[in-house]
Amino acid sequence: MAHDLADLIANLASTDADTRAAAAESLGQMATDAAPAAVALVEACRDADDRVREWALAALEDLGPPPEDAVSKLTLLVSDKNPLTGYWAATLLGRCGEGAASAVDALAKAVDSGADLAVRERAAWALGQIGPAASAARGVLEKAAAAADERLARLASDALAGMEETG
Repeated sequence: MAHDLADLIANLASTDADTRAAAAESLGQMATDAAPAAVALVEACRDADDRVREWALAALEDLGPPPEDAVSKLTLLVSDKNPLTGYWAATLLGRCGEGAASAVDALAKAVDSGADLAVRERAAWALGQIGPAASAARGVLEKAAAAADERLARLASDALAGMEETG
């Protein structure tokens, strides 16, 4: 299984779109067992081929938390120019909970940036999932809680409330 997983991850970087799409589809069928492919699947969100992106997104939906060693690479992907890539990097970091405490600065920058609104919202959500370990982002979340966008404001407020309840 591990060998198959490594092959599928490698196939996501193939020059052939059919090979990449088949790999992403197979990873999607593995659900949480595909967790070691988290970074490669997030990177596949910027693939030029629609099928690859669609299968990568389907795989990410069922992936669950990524392995701990993926946190640093996912942290870098939060600021990716492709909104899907940033959104899914933030989502997976949020799924790590307190284990993604090292990503707090990157997530806070995403919330406070001119990034795509969905990325900003997801970064605020992720900070809430990290909980008290994200307290360094309190100022950014307070600013976002006053944002004109109701969803961003609610997610930021929820993150702040979670920090107060548990920390």
